[in-house]
Amino acid sequence: MIKDIIGRNAEAAAGQKEIKVLKEYFPQCFNADGEFNIEAFKAALPEGTTLTDETSGFNWLGKNYARMLTNMDTTTLIRPDEEHNAKPENRDSKNIYISGDNLDALQHLVKSYGGKVKVIYIDPPYNTGSDGFVYNDRFNFTADELAKRLDVSRERAERILSMTRRGSASHAAWLTFMLPRLSFARNLLTDDGVIFISIDDNEQANLKKLCDEVFGEECFVAQFIWEKRKTRENRSSISIRHDYVLCYVKDIELLEDSLGLEIMTKAALSRYKNPDNDPKGPWTSVPAIAQAGHGTKSQFYTFVAPNGKSYNLPSGSCWRMTLEKMNEAVAQNKIWFGSDGNGVPRIKKYLSEGKQGLTPESIISSEKGGTNDSAKREIVELFNGKAVFETPKPVELIRHILSMTLGENVTVLDFFGGSSTTAHAVMQKNAEDGDNRKFILVQLPEECKPDSEAAKAGYKTIDEVGMERIKRAAKKIKEANPLFAGDLGFKHFVLEEPKENALLQMETFNPITTISSLTVDDFGLEAVLRTWLVADGYGFTEDAEEVMLGRYKAYWKDNHLYMINPDKDFDANSIAALMDKYNGEPFSPQNIVIFGYSFGFTHCEELQKNLRTLKEGNKTLTVNIDVRY
Repeated sequence: MIKDIIGRNAEAAAGQKEIKVLKEYFPQCFNADGEFNIEAFKAALPEGTTLTDETSGFNWLGKNYARMLTNMDTTTLIRPDEEHNAKPENRDSKNIYISGDNLDALQHLVKSYGGKVKVIYIDPPYNTGSDGFVYNDRFNFTADELAKRLDVSRERAERILSMTRRGSASHAAWLTFMLPRLSFARNLLTDDGVIFISIDDNEQANLKKLCDEVFGEECFVAQFIWEKRKTRENRSSISIRHDYVLCYVKDIELLEDSLGLEIMTKAALSRYKNPDNDPKGPWTSVPAIAQAGHGTKSQFYTFVAPNGKSYNLPSGSCWRMTLEKMNEAVAQNKIWFGSDGNGVPRIKKYLSEGKQGLTPESIISSEKGGTNDSAKREIVELFNGKAVFETPKPVELIRHILSMTLGENVTVLDFFGGSSTTAHAVMQKNAEDGDNRKFILVQLPEECKPDSEAAKAGYKTIDEVGMERIKRAAKKIKEANPLFAGDLGFKHFVLEEPKENALLQMETFNPITTISSLTVDDFGLEAVLRTWLVADGYGFTEDAEEVMLGRYKAYWKDNHLYMINPDKDFDANSIAALMDKYNGEPFSPQNIVIFGYSFGFTHCEELQKNLRTLKEGNKTLTVNIDVRY
């Protein structure tokens, strides 16, 4: 548990995960001293692999520090909001809202949802100088410790610590903040997963370089331009009417499984008509003439229509078809000459033969993606005239993004939850198309500014406002769609650091030589259980079953039996009951997980002894005891 994590974090260094992967797939490239042989690596690669010495050279102060953070684990516990989660609308919900630092949340999420999130949308701080972004760090490294960990000079280590401790809004600080978060995000994506990131001009160039490094240049899909406002801003030298949405996929070879066509709009469908009662159904027409640079010699000719009228090519043009193909198309009624038969020939494009949808465009118009003003109106309408969020994103933008992504019943993650627009959009989109998308939102419980509309309305923290927005949006969606039976609730969890006195006791506790005064009450039983369930891959919404072993209560989930409660009720009868379960019931957890502060050495030894006897009688049985601190 936390003590174990603290110990592992003390050894964390930049590049550990990368080295681990190399050792797994290229063990022959390491010698007995653990040194990596680059020539052996080259020899192990498939014949024809191109190697280059060219690099992006994208470096900044704090990059190795950020890479080290990707190799560290969180020491926070996951506390369920039991009152909220027990409400009827939330009890069976698969939607998740996490109050806490998103780096901690991502470190928890990757244990259960790694490779399972299809869509990620985030709206991180833009680092404009006015959005409140300041990078502060909670790690207490000395300059000498950090210099050793990062293999840098003491002077450079001091500069990094100055940036992380005192707070900075520099480009370097922002990149240091973003790198570990994007690295975990990539680990969460499915193989055909896709991530969308909103940004403006201030950090757009840096974000593009960073994403190229994290996701790979080849996995870049597009940099969408979103028309965030319709009106001109005359108070500035240039009226900035757009933001960007960067899009990357996990695997470019699976792009066709990641993104698809937009649903055809009524306006697009209205262009398909059938004025000549063509048996192939509705059609629209496209020019039969193209630019000359695309043509071959056979595409330059004078075309004579069935009525005898001749058509000469304009300068710099050619026909899209050869004369032979053109005459064939005319015979098949695939060429349109206008309602009077005298128009310039155009090629029919049938609705039934085309792709059922529209290719997404790199420009997201305000008609498709809404605007900042429409987003504010949504908030004001939901909160009875109060603008409780200053810079929300519009629901239309996220709905548009969702309309481009493929897959059913997918999980959508937003770890800069903010105004909860993503949750609102997911629920609304489900109500529209009957799908069962699930959302995961993360928001830091940052205090609302005293003079903000949110504070005036009685809200203390931003996550509190975000959750209220989801509740109000769900009510509105249900009222508009009374027959919709989809998931409109969510489970709420809070990330908490152990109390300071508990941390001090953990640092000095040695399970072999000392007796701890720590108890499960210092952490909370439900918090310990949920943290373990997530760590063991069961997620935030799957619950463990209570199992009585005599008078002792344990918790069972698939391959894990959790023993967290103090061992005062654990005795010989409890062990006997456990052995009976293994011998009789469909009960075979392979891992018995013990909360080390609750269980004495004697009971652990007795349990080990009886399990050895049990395994001797059943050679196929595999049972391990995992004592966690």
